Parts: sequence; C-alpha cells; structure tokens
Amino acid sequence: MAQLKAVIFDVDGTLAETERDGHRVAFNLAFADAGLDWNWDEALYGQLLAVTGGKERIKYFLADFNTAFKHDDIDSFIVQLHASKTSHYISLLADKSICLRPGVVRLLDAIRQSGLRLAIATTTTPANVTALISSTLGADALDWFECIAAGDIVPAKKPAPDIFNYCLNQLNLSADECLVFEDSENGLISSCKASIATIVTLNDYTKDDDFTGALSVLTQLGDEDSVATVVAGEKITGDYVTVDDLIRIHARG
Repeated sequence: MAQLKAVIFDVDGTLAETERDGHRVAFNLAFADAGLDWNWDEALYGQLLAVTGGKERIKYFLADFNTAFKHDDIDSFIVQLHASKTSHYISLLADKSICLRPGVVRLLDAIRQSGLRLAIATTTTPANVTALISSTLGADALDWFECIAAGDIVPAKKPAPDIFNYCLNQLNLSADECLVFEDSENGLISSCKASIATIVTLNDYTKDDDFTGALSVLTQLGDEDSVATVVAGEKITGDYVTVDDLIRIHARG
C-alpha cells in the first residue's frame, strides 16, 4: 500500500446528519410549495435513500411509490421541483438547523495540521456542499478541500465509481494514496469500485446496510466527550478517530 496522501469525505450522512432533518424536510417544503400532497416521512425516506441524487430520488418515488401521478413534461417538472428543494435546504442551513456530526471538526483540523490533503466526493449538488460547509465551518473552509466533486459533474452517480475517479484525477493521485469516509452501502460500493480504501461511519438510515469491503465501520468519528465505537473491522487506538488511526488503517488496506 502506498503512503496516505489525501482523505476524501462524503457529505450527506457523513459530515452531517443532513438526510432526515435536512433534505427530507426540504423535499416536503418543496412539495407543499408546488401544491402537492406528498409527504416523505422518515420511514419512506429511508426506502428512497436506496437511490442517490435528489432528482433521481424523485423519479424513483414516482416510478415505485406514486405511479398514478402524471405530468406532461415530467423531466422539467422534476428539475424545477428539485431546484425548489435545494433552495429550502440552503435556507435550513442558513438557519443553523443542521450541525456537523461529532468529531468532524476535530478530525478535519487534525488532517490539515498533519499535511494530508482533503477532498469531497458526493452526489449532492455543489450549492448544497457550499451551504453546509459555509454555515458550519465558515466560507473560508471551502478552501480546505482541494477538490469538491459534487452533483452532476459526472454522468453516473453512486454506486458508480465515477465521482471518486473524477476526484482522483483532480487530485492527481492514485487510488492507493487515498482514504475515503462514507456512511452508506451505495457510497461504499462506489469507493470500492474506484479501489479506494474506505472507513464507514454509521447513521440511523444506514446502520443495517451491508458494509462488506470497508476497512473499519464505526458509529461516529468521536470526540473526547462522545466515544466512537468500532462495529466491524480495524480498531482505533482510543475513544475517537485520529490521524494516526487513519494512517495505520490505510496501511493495512
């Protein structure tokens, strides 16, 4: 295994619990604005998360859960509906309704101090990434990440490997020089197809996913007052994930 040079983070569910209390809420607000009686409760949204990408998730909902709905120009309708949802999501972030998960700020700071490079690879839109980072870490923090690969920048979203391959190309690094943080089975499949070693941090929606292939599966990154528990794979040396843990786990991958 080559020396670790960069750490790549997924966003939704990994950096923050955005799905349940952010994206889901924003979708429902967009539906109400459009005069639709749709409501994605927590259970339904958990099923819809089988598909990555907001526009793709709406298409999945209409194809499998709401087949009676018809529209003369369904593609344009979905694009407009998703744009409204994005606007509501950004407003939620501006209101500080969504916080980063335990340990994220601490580990990002430690990674930067160590000299390792940072990147983001996600299916969410660039606007969503910018809003989340700016509202939680400050606008200057966007410069921490040498590559922010997001949204429709590649033709196929996770579980396809395209977004990670794009990120590697932008970083000018090989797969074995990087480590990924993901939170979902689709994300893990994507990073594994790109041959990048991956650590998973669980959330309520993904705790029952199949994480075969992950180097380590943890409840969270952890802080001094919020312990990270290893569910499977490589152990960490203390109560929370450190840069030394990342280097050691990556070397064993």
